[in-house]
Amino acid sequence: MSNIAGRVREAFRGDQRVDADALIARLDAVRRFLTAVDGLLPDADLVPAHTLVERAGSRLALSRDHTVVALAGATGSGKSSLFNALAQLELSPVGVRRPTTGVTHACVWGPLEGANHLLDWTGVLPRHRFVRESALDADDETALHGLVLLDLPDFDSVQRSHRLEVDRLLGLVDLVVWVVDPQKYADRVIHDSYLREFHRHRDVTVVVLNQADRLPPAEVPRVLDDLRRLLDTDGLTGVPLLATTAIDPAGMVGLRDALERTVAERQAALRRLAGDVDTVVVGLDELVGSARPAGGPDDAAINGLNRALAGAAGVPAVTEAVERAYRHRAGAATGWPVVRGWRRLRPDPLRRLHLPGPSGDQPDPAENLVAATSVPDPTAAQRSALGLAIRAVADRAAADLPAAWPGAVTSAARSRLGDLPDALDRTIAGTDLGLDRRPLWWRIVGGAQWLVTLAAVVGLGWLVLGYALRALGLPRLDNPMVGQVPLPTLLLLGGLLAGLLVAALTRPVVRWAARRARDRVEQRLTARVAQVGDEYVLTPVRIVLGSYAQARDALRDAARR
Repeated sequence: MSNIAGRVREAFRGDQRVDADALIARLDAVRRFLTAVDGLLPDADLVPAHTLVERAGSRLALSRDHTVVALAGATGSGKSSLFNALAQLELSPVGVRRPTTGVTHACVWGPLEGANHLLDWTGVLPRHRFVRESALDADDETALHGLVLLDLPDFDSVQRSHRLEVDRLLGLVDLVVWVVDPQKYADRVIHDSYLREFHRHRDVTVVVLNQADRLPPAEVPRVLDDLRRLLDTDGLTGVPLLATTAIDPAGMVGLRDALERTVAERQAALRRLAGDVDTVVVGLDELVGSARPAGGPDDAAINGLNRALAGAAGVPAVTEAVERAYRHRAGAATGWPVVRGWRRLRPDPLRRLHLPGPSGDQPDPAENLVAATSVPDPTAAQRSALGLAIRAVADRAAADLPAAWPGAVTSAARSRLGDLPDALDRTIAGTDLGLDRRPLWWRIVGGAQWLVTLAAVVGLGWLVLGYALRALGLPRLDNPMVGQVPLPTLLLLGGLLAGLLVAALTRPVVRWAARRARDRVEQRLTARVAQVGDEYVLTPVRIVLGSYAQARDALRDAARR
C-alpha cells in the first residue's frame, strides 16, 4: 500500500493553485456574458451558466474554511464502510440489503456550528449530521479539521430519487472520491454517465479501488493498471488512483493523506468552481465562436432597405405630386393674370395628399387625427419588397455569426416592423418639401405678364374709346403712329403676342424646374426615410451585434485562468 500512497501524495502537491480573485473575475465575466445575451439566446442553452453563477456565489459566500468531500459509488462498492473507517465511527448504516445508503450522511471534523450553513446549502438533514470530535483523539484528527465528508446514496439505485440526489450533490461538493470495487470497476454506468463527465474536474477528483483486500496481492497492480487505462479513456489522465480497504487501517493511509492535504490547501472549492467555469465556457463557446462581426450590414443591403422603405412610404407618389404642384403653382404665378384666378380654383396636388398646400397651408387638424398624410397605402408588392429587404439586412449582418445568433439578428431587424408605417407617414408629413418660397424668377415673369397685359388692356381701351367717339359723332382721337401701325393697335396686339411669347418661353422652364424640385424632394424624403430605417431596423441590429461582441469578449475573459 505504501507505493499507492506515494502516488497520491505526488498528485496532491497543490501545484495548480487557483487565485480567488482571478476566479471571481472569471465568474463576473460569465455574469457579463449572461447580461449581454439576455433575451437573445434560448434560455435552455444558458441554464448551466445561470446555475454556475448562482451556485458559485452561494459557495463563495459560505465558509471557505471547510472542504466538502463526497464519497460516490455504486451499490456494494463499500462507500459507507469507507465513510465509517475514515470517521472511525459507525455513522452510516452498512448492510447486505441494497441499496444500503438511501440518504446522505455527513461527518464534520471540527465544530459543527461552523459547517451548519454549508450543510443547509447542500441539503443534508440535521439528523444525518455528525461531528468527528472527541477528547480521546487529542491532536490525531487536527489535520482534518474543516473536512465535511458526505456519504452519498448509490448512484445506480433502483430508486430514482436516490439518483437525483446524487446528481444534485455532485454539482455542489468541492471534491469527489469515486469508490469502485474489484468486480464492477469497469461498469459502463459509472464511466459513461459520471467519470467521463468529470474530465474538466480532474483537480478535484480521486478514484479509489475499494475492497482491494478481496484481490490476491499480485492482482492489485494489474487491476489498478486496467482501471488507469479506463480513466485515461474517460479523460481523467493524472487523477489520483489508489487501492483502499476499510478493514485494514494501513489501507486507508493514502486516502487519508490525500484528504489531509486537500483540507490544508483550502483549494478544493476554488478548483471545483474553476472546473465548473471551464465546463460552462466550453459549452458557451459553441454559441459565440470566434467571429468578429462587422459594424452592421453592407451598403448594398442598406441601399436596398432604403429603396424598399421609400416605396412603402409612398415617396414616388409624393414626388410626382410635388412635380405637378410645382407646375400648378408656377403657372398660377407666371401665367396671364386673367387666368390666374381660374388656376387657383383647381386643387393643389399636394393638398390631396394632406401635405402642405399653397403658401404652406396645412391640412385640417381634425383630419390629422386619422392619419398624418393621405399617401396611398403600400401595395402587397411593396410590403413584400420591404420584408425581403429587412431579411437581407439581417442575413448580411449575421453572415459570419454562429448558428445561435442569426435568429436573434432577424428578430431584432423585425422587432419594430409594426411601428414602421406610422413612423414613415409622420416622416413624410413632417418633411419640408421646399415649395413654400416663391422663386424670384416667378415674380419677374409674373411682373412681365402684368405689364404686357396692362399694355393690351390700355390699347384695347384706347381703341374702344375711339370707336365710341366716332359712333357718337364726336371729334375723333388723333392716334399716334408707330411706323404704319397706330399705337393703340400696337399696344393691344403687342401685349397679346408678348403674353403668348412669355408663356411659351416659360413653359419648358417650368417643366425643367419642376423636375429639379421633384429630384430635390426625392433626395430629401429618401434621406429622411433612411433615418427611419436606421432607427427602426438598423439600430436594433447593431444593438444585437454589439451584444454579441460583448458576449464574445466576456467569454474570452471567463476562459482566462
